[in-house]
Amino acid sequence: MSIEFEKSQTKDNLMRAFAGESQARNRYTFSASQAKKSKLHVVEAVFKFTANQEKEHAEIFYNYLKSMAGKSIHVDGGYPVDITDSIVQLLRYAQHNEYEEHDDVYKHFGDVAKEEGFESVAYSFYNIARVEKTHGDRFGMFADLIEQEKLFISDIECNWMCLNCGYIYKGEKVPEMCPVCNHDKGFFIRLEMAPFTCEKKI
Repeated sequence: MSIEFEKSQTKDNLMRAFAGESQARNRYTFSASQAKKSKLHVVEAVFKFTANQEKEHAEIFYNYLKSMAGKSIHVDGGYPVDITDSIVQLLRYAQHNEYEEHDDVYKHFGDVAKEEGFESVAYSFYNIARVEKTHGDRFGMFADLIEQEKLFISDIECNWMCLNCGYIYKGEKVPEMCPVCNHDKGFFIRLEMAPFTCEKKI
């Protein structure tokens, strides 16, 4: 079935998705600030990294609305209030929300777009849904590490990178302070989890 975009459900779903991604970006920025206060700088980096990706998702959805420029789209929707002092809980909230977007919301939006004849919009919804699954997995992994008290401790000797200066430390747990830049241990991350790592797998 083909339908005029201005009369479509897809137009409303795009605005809902834009609103959701915009709010997620802000929530993750707020969560990053909370992690920074707790000296969990690696978690701060994860929240900021994800927030930037949510901004890109918002822009993708927003650009599909270009033909509606100068008009308002009125939609309703429920959005989460994720306020807590607990970093683990912030990660769990984020994990839940990302999985919800993946498992339910965006797949449904994609199906509607496809049914209404907007194949490129459907393609974006389906692919961004998969990204949200990755986001949820990452948030969950960091929550697990904190709960298991293994964010800065490993069962085996491994390499850790200081996200501030790039120093690589080898051991079962990170030093209390980076011996190069003197930043606290909250900046260390397992090397295989560090951005743009070039560690070779043997």
